[in-house]
Amino acid sequence: MSDRITYTTEELQKYIDDKIVKAREALVSLIPYSQAQVDALVKACARAVFDNAEELAKDAVAETRLGIYEHKVAKNRNKAKVIWWSLRDKKSVGIIERDKATGIIKVASPVGIVGAVTPMTNPIVTIMSNAMFAIKGRNPIIFAVHPKAMKCCVKTVNYLNAAMKKLGAPDNVIQVLDIANLELTQMMTKAVDVVIATGGMDMVRSVYSSGKPALGVGAGNVQTLIDRGVDLNDAIPKIIAGRAFDNGIICSGEQSCIIPRADYDKAMKVFEAKGGYIVPLDKRDHFRAVIFPAGHMNRDLIGKSAVQVAEAAGLAVPADTQVLVVEAGDIKDVLGWEKMFPVITSYRYDTWEEGIEIARDNLRKIGIGHTLSVHSDNEKNIEYAGTHTEVSRVLVNQSCASTAGGSFQNGLNPTNTLGCGSWGNNSISENLTYYHLINISRIAYFMKDQKIPGDAEIWA
Repeated sequence: MSDRITYTTEELQKYIDDKIVKAREALVSLIPYSQAQVDALVKACARAVFDNAEELAKDAVAETRLGIYEHKVAKNRNKAKVIWWSLRDKKSVGIIERDKATGIIKVASPVGIVGAVTPMTNPIVTIMSNAMFAIKGRNPIIFAVHPKAMKCCVKTVNYLNAAMKKLGAPDNVIQVLDIANLELTQMMTKAVDVVIATGGMDMVRSVYSSGKPALGVGAGNVQTLIDRGVDLNDAIPKIIAGRAFDNGIICSGEQSCIIPRADYDKAMKVFEAKGGYIVPLDKRDHFRAVIFPAGHMNRDLIGKSAVQVAEAAGLAVPADTQVLVVEAGDIKDVLGWEKMFPVITSYRYDTWEEGIEIARDNLRKIGIGHTLSVHSDNEKNIEYAGTHTEVSRVLVNQSCASTAGGSFQNGLNPTNTLGCGSWGNNSISENLTYYHLINISRIAYFMKDQKIPGDAEIWA
């Protein structure tokens, strides 16, 4: 289609019908693929982004005007590696499991055509990972991308398809809607078999109303708790790295830091020594008004550096400042909400239970179901955090922004789509991966020698 601004509903319907026909043809062509053939295509997608990481990062920054080039290069490379590594030995074709104890044989089949709606904050790796998950299950995928990331997303899709074509892959395994139109996106979500939604909550809600099975994400507002006795010189640099990563646009980046009252002043000194700037209390009201005008996050600051945010608030900070640290006035303070720029809100607590309640209060405002970050060596406190907060993942002693989506050093599914469970109005409470995009048939054998419990045993 052309680049003109408006289209009739009939033109849009014809456009999406063509995409669906091509995807159905690709689905039929993928059905006979063996596990080895499927995995070769998945690996090719990862390698295409890895090999073109610098170019795609440059394009993403130039087009979206968000984030940091070097961080996007690292993200492109690291996500390509860890996601491929996590998928390479998983069965997703035909018989994938035989359980002699239960007499169940599991058989994997495609879910069909996958539709995916992607954000401008994380365009390249979201395309890559969702394509890899879909193809792992022998599904074609159609992307509806954010209009402000259209060019870099189309280029990414072209690289993926070119890499797979070298292996003899069918045409149109990966397609992208190359015009930005909300009605077209809605048509796509209703025409495909399964929808993945990664991005803002309005878009996620729209996808859930499509009438098709949907896998969405919730809002991020990661709360970070520092326990007593923790080495602040180890924990705080990890927190700064997470909050500063890609200028704070990652949903899993640390948003608040909840610190023992007795250690608070020492922690602030470590923040200052490691690249943080502590916003003076007499500047807090003005700072709040700048980053949350009329109580809403300042969209003009999204993806800006700490220095740029400081300048907008009239603060003179060192040129190497990575994050701005501002203490909340009270638990109702809007500073405890999600901030898509490198600002972290600090709190003081007297007991671990109080610290958990501060985190819960903030999460209930925004971010419930997403992620909690804990720096602690106390197993009891760590498990208390996990059993007393409504989150889908608790990250322990890690830089949350780069590990909540899975890493080589934790057991979470490597992904760029983080489910938040019913708390966040999502259908999954874990990291999206390939097994969410396969249907599983179960062959159930009659177990003639299975012991049947008597009534006395059942009701004992």
